[in-house]
Formats: sequence, structure tokens, C-alpha cells
Amino acid sequence: MPGDEASPQTPQTPQPSQPSQPPQTPLAPLAPLARAERFIWLTARVLEQRRFAFHFLGGDADPVDTALGSYLNADGDYGHALDPDLRGPLSQPLHTAHALRVLDSLGRCAGQRVERLCRHLTGVSTADGALPVVFPAPRDYPAAPYHPVHDDPPGELLTTGPVVGVLHRNRVWHAWLFRATDFCWDRVENLRHSHPYEIQSAVAFLDGIPDRARAAAAADRLGRLVREQRLVVLDPVRRAEYPEAPGYAPGERLYPHDFARRPESLARGWFTDAELRRSLDFLASEQQPDGGWPVRRRAWAPGSSLERRPIATLEALLTLRAYGRLPATVSHPGPVPPR
Repeated sequence: MPGDEASPQTPQTPQPSQPSQPPQTPLAPLAPLARAERFIWLTARVLEQRRFAFHFLGGDADPVDTALGSYLNADGDYGHALDPDLRGPLSQPLHTAHALRVLDSLGRCAGQRVERLCRHLTGVSTADGALPVVFPAPRDYPAAPYHPVHDDPPGELLTTGPVVGVLHRNRVWHAWLFRATDFCWDRVENLRHSHPYEIQSAVAFLDGIPDRARAAAAADRLGRLVREQRLVVLDPVRRAEYPEAPGYAPGERLYPHDFARRPESLARGWFTDAELRRSLDFLASEQQPDGGWPVRRRAWAPGSSLERRPIATLEALLTLRAYGRLPATVSHPGPVPPR
């Protein structure tokens, strides 16, 4: 019938066949170590970048050594905010301890450099042969308010213990060590009341000292003190129930992994397997969305807080790896050195 005819169709140009697209799948989340690596490249100082490459990317020790050398002063000690809590160029004991930990991790805590450092320490120690927390400075360089500056500061286990422990562990022999070691023994064996960071320093001393029997006895007594005075959070889920030390920031508490940073530490014997497992679980869970770990200290300067987080991240990674919670390296090599 008229009008029932089909309308003429416009000829179609043949279209090339399109390859089939695979279904889109969400990207797998980065592993904790890879996330931490990204955080380090985004935020860390050159020193922490080089340390990460050395510890986790198969990097060489020389770039770490070179980066650390930029903090070295003419007196043989270290300054320039190597420890982010003390700003300015002056050599300070907190910088000394930080530098020695880095050199120790490289296996380079020896030689003329350390000999010169010990000579400097001989000239700046207190009357009892120890190191204060902060030396008085001719200028008012910025420092964290929890490190007050005194005109005649006393020697402290907080700074002397880690320095002496690292030097002994590396079999450094220098006259400065005799009195400094006696000072640390006296403080450690006579502690009746303390705070978490001082206990950390005591552990650093005991883990490095050659007299292992005496160190084990002192560590056993310290472990009981730590538990009796509740200086360590044994159950992270109930951490709000543990007291904060005077002067510490809200939430600034220490956990078993903060004292026993390595399985071979004497402080490892203070905690049951379950207590340490909970502590390491908590440490792993503390990694932030940006890949770094938080800093619980009181924030007092933008630069200090920014520089402290990569250091805390490296410490967390090294502790987790020491307990088998991380692979030894990431899946790809580090930056290629220039030719």
C-alpha cells in the first residue's frame, strides 16, 4: 500500500573495528614500604633520603656519609639542626648522639673522625664527665621549649647514655669514655624515678656496654621499674589509661617497641611475646595516609615538625624490619647515581 514502503536508508560508511577494552580495575594500594618511600622523597631532608636509599634500596654508604658531613663543624662535632629540636649552627650533644647513630648504622663509627669528636667532648663535658642536654649559647638560637637552656647545665643520662653506648659498641677507646661511662653506670644503677626518654637512653647505654653481665642485671631492674611506674603502654587499645610524663605532650607515650627497637636489645626481655606483638601491630597501624609516621612530641616550630617526621618514619621502618614485619628492600632500585 502507498506509504507502506520502507524509507530509503542512507548508506553507512564502514567503521574500523575497535579493539575491545579490558575492564578497568582499581589500582592496588601501595605496600607500606612503597608508601613510606614516596613520603620520604616528598618531605625528607637529603640526609634522610640518603639513609632510606641505603637501608631499603641497596644504596651506598658514601652518599649518607657525605650528607651527614654537611652538619659537621670545625670543632669536630655536629650542629645545624641535625637534631631538629635544636636550631642554629652550634654543636650540641643531641646532634652528637644523632650523628653517631647514623655512623653506627653505616658501620663507620671509628677512625680519626670519632677520635676528634671525643677530643671535643673532653673539652665541653661537665665536671662529672658527662654531657648536658643543651650547652648555653652565645646567641639565643631557637630550641624546643622542652629543652631549656641553663647557664651551668648538669650532665644528663638522656644525652650521655646514647653517645657512650654507641662508642662502646663500636669498640672506640678514648680517655673521655672512662668518666662518662662511670657517670652512666651510676645514673642507671641508681635510678628510682625516671621518665620514658631517659629510660630509652639507659637502654642505649646498656645495649652497647662491654660488661654484659652487669648490663643484664641493670636492665632487669630497669624493666621492673618501667612496669611498676607505668612508663610504657603495654596495651595500645587502652593507652589513654596510662599516665603522661610531666612535660610531655598530650598523647606522647612510649610503647614496648620504643624501648626494644631490635630483638637483641636487653629491653626485649621486659615484655611478653603478646605485649610486643600488640606494640608492633600498633606501630604498623600508625602509618598515615601520606605514607609517613606521626610525631607525638609537642609541635613548636613548623620546620622542626616537618623534619622530624621522616626521621620517625625511618625509625619505624627499621624497627618493623628488625622484627620481620617488612621485606628487606622495595621491589625496584633506588635512584641511579650520575656518571
